Amino acid sequence: MKDATTDGGGRAAEVIARAKAVRLLLLDVDGVLTDGRLFLSDSGEEFKAFHSRDGHGIKMLIASGVRVGLVTGRTSRVVQRRADDLGITLLIQGCHDKRAAVNGLLADEALAAAEAAFMGDDVIDLPAMEAVGLAIAVADAHPLVRSHAHWVTEQKGGCGAVRELCELIMRAHGTLDAQLGRAYQGECSWAGG
Repeated sequence: MKDATTDGGGRAAEVIARAKAVRLLLLDVDGVLTDGRLFLSDSGEEFKAFHSRDGHGIKMLIASGVRVGLVTGRTSRVVQRRADDLGITLLIQGCHDKRAAVNGLLADEALAAAEAAFMGDDVIDLPAMEAVGLAIAVADAHPLVRSHAHWVTEQKGGCGAVRELCELIMRAHGTLDAQLGRAYQGECSWAGG
């Protein structure tokens, strides 16, 4: 499988260098952590499906020392619950100015733009992607979003794209093998996604 760490091109080296600097990963929710579909009941309940491998990747990334946050245009109790389950404390919901949100988080965390990554799928995510050092699009992102990304995942949103990115960052940091080894040996307190 060709990915940012094995394709041998100059772009791959650039992506790895950018990923190595990442201390904060910010994710959109709908279309990134989910496949973008919204299920609404007659009583007003909202349902979303999250991929367990994405969750496991997030937990490994957090365990390796990288902060993770969610920045989403919608507001949902389901997203709050998912964030709580994964140990994500940086959560901004109902956000329509994602650049301002990202800049605020960078200031709060005392990080430079080059130390952050943002993964998106739609044009509302472009300002946030422009505000960070590593911009990532999921495979099924809008074409304009893919064209502005430093890297595009092979997996679609909600289908393992976040795990793919988490592993890329850990590989760049040199922590992936240790995290996978901990899971394999049953030594992780964060098991499950």
